[in-house]
Amino acid sequence: MKTVILDVRDPKEAMTGFARAWHLNEQHETDRISFASPELLWKILTAKRWELLKTLCGAGPVSIREAARRVSRDVKGVHGDVTALLEAGLLNRTETGAIEFPYEAIKVEFLLQAA
Repeated sequence: MKTVILDVRDPKEAMTGFARAWHLNEQHETDRISFASPELLWKILTAKRWELLKTLCGAGPVSIREAARRVSRDVKGVHGDVTALLEAGLLNRTETGAIEFPYEAIKVEFLLQAA
């Protein structure tokens, strides 16, 4: 099952992990997308965008119009959310112009500690 892990990590730590995996040419069924802070994670992953990801999870390529229909929202609003999710690396655009969430599962990891 292809999984994406969304986590909160220092950008240097995230790049070190990426470089290590690249150097070792590791192929995993799990990808990792890191955010610099919990605030940035929640700025990108709003409630409506989370609903959109859940709906697209395992659905294959769909048009933005079809994605909007599946979440019962207007196309313009979904288009804005799709753009943000594409820029964050959470969605892909296919050669035909459709959008795709290429994962079957999402895992979110971050630690909240006392200051």
